[in-house]
Amino acid sequence: MKHHLNYKVYGTGHPVVILHGMFGTLDNWHNMARRLEEAGYMAILIDQRDHGRSEHTNAFNYPILAEDLQLFLEENWIYEGTIIGHSMGGKTCLQYMSDNNPDNFKFVIIDIGIKKYEDGHTDIFDALMSVQLDKMDSRNQVESILMNRLNDKGVVQFLMKNLTRTKDGHFEWKVNLHLLYKNYDRILEAIPFRHTSDAKTLFIRGSKSNYILDDDWPSIHETIPNSELITINGAGHWVHADKPVELFNHIIDFIK
Repeated sequence: MKHHLNYKVYGTGHPVVILHGMFGTLDNWHNMARRLEEAGYMAILIDQRDHGRSEHTNAFNYPILAEDLQLFLEENWIYEGTIIGHSMGGKTCLQYMSDNNPDNFKFVIIDIGIKKYEDGHTDIFDALMSVQLDKMDSRNQVESILMNRLNDKGVVQFLMKNLTRTKDGHFEWKVNLHLLYKNYDRILEAIPFRHTSDAKTLFIRGSKSNYILDDDWPSIHETIPNSELITINGAGHWVHADKPVELFNHIIDFIK
């Protein structure tokens, strides 16, 4: 079944499609899109299903996310260009590469590998689910509950971008929290490649992040031989927030 994806287009030119990570929205990539637009590219930011302003559904796994991406590209007549994915969005790209083996797109995979990951979000799920939104009067109330639980201002500010008000004034999460929680094992899963991929691919990791380890690289490179790995010093998992200019420069060099 086809689901409508919310998206936003900046500029004209060579298309650069960007997919956010879990709990993210297209807004996280607004500054990058503006930079790409100024450099003469068309940046297309997508809210993946069950995130941002895209539809809430009842199924969530990488084959479905990759199918969403393929349908989106076809519907918008995008048959070549660059696709960027961060974290969960990066795994969506990898699944799309595995399913389609496309030679007309380049890929930038930001701070995620092909392997299965260990649980690292249970505390975030617990914190978000602990907020009784129907009893909240202000955003500050929600924020202070999350801060008490997580004690990390950066993470809390990122999560707060998911908080919105309905027309009747009640708070709700933009993200389909219970569906993601139910399918969390699937979000952690490895991407199965039945063949090597010829796609030209740039992997970018943050030096302070442990999502792509040195030990992971040989198997990634074996699966995607036409790939390279760049490390951005001083960046954590949210490379685009920590080192936006360095990330942009690497992306532009790669696209050119």
